[in-house]
Amino acid sequence: MDGDLLSDLLAPLRLRGVFHSRWRARAPWGVRGERENCAIVHYVQDGACVVRLPGSDPVRLGPGDLAVFPHGSAHLLADAPGSPAVPLEAVLPGREPGEMRTVHIDGPGPGTTMLCGGLHYEADAAAPLYRALPPLLVLDRPAVAAEPLLGDMLARLAGEWESGAPGLRLVAVRAFELAYVLALRAALARPGRDAPVLRAMGHPGVAAALLAVQRRYADPWTVGTLAAEAGMSRSAFAAAFRELVGEAPMRHLTARRMQEAARLLAETPLPHSGVARRVGYHSTVGFHLAFKQWHGTTPGDFRRRRRAA
Repeated sequence: MDGDLLSDLLAPLRLRGVFHSRWRARAPWGVRGERENCAIVHYVQDGACVVRLPGSDPVRLGPGDLAVFPHGSAHLLADAPGSPAVPLEAVLPGREPGEMRTVHIDGPGPGTTMLCGGLHYEADAAAPLYRALPPLLVLDRPAVAAEPLLGDMLARLAGEWESGAPGLRLVAVRAFELAYVLALRAALARPGRDAPVLRAMGHPGVAAALLAVQRRYADPWTVGTLAAEAGMSRSAFAAAFRELVGEAPMRHLTARRMQEAARLLAETPLPHSGVARRVGYHSTVGFHLAFKQWHGTTPGDFRRRRRAA
């Protein structure tokens, strides 16, 4: 990959750990969590469980496996498919940011121990490519072990939890933040990765174009100049980009420009003409029309609503 695309995607998110817990559950058990405004990480220390997204088949997790939910998608955790499930609020009521909890679920069957962390990020800063990440990424034990820092850190964190060592709260927060980044890096490096967006980020040509759009979105790009950036023919680039990213190159460029325009309108006092120039529009009218078509509202109304919020 030409350049560090993963860093460019994650740095603007301002990831920060907000909640972490350790679970000790004995079968039968099941917990149903609604969608959360944060990324979520589940690490199975020992035992086993299943995780299931609504409308999807359950995925079994064993010792050393890691499940990552980039968008905080609603999901079910249980010892086995079909086990009765209770709402997350029933076992973790009134969670506050920064809290650290231990959860015990008693039962007569085999036990499972897990570490779970929640990481808040700035949704408005999420690039289009980040939003295209699948709702669930699973790294099995060998994949976690192949990223030595990730496996070692999670194992040591589990041991820290046992000892109750001083500073555990801060250690856990930072560990989950790093675990999330390392897990995404491991997912990108995994052979045969099935999510198209992960293949896109690992494709030398398409990744080079994605990095160019991420960093230099205001440049006067065309499909031809992006293809040249990728070192590919125009037709081969356009086909590969659409297949792997799921949209045409110019639509992806517009999405990146509109994401940055929304951030500038919300966080800066720049006039609309200044925002337009920053994101590659030479005409304020053209920018106004593009923004309204993309976001369903005018730049002025968007800015007023965000400031009021």
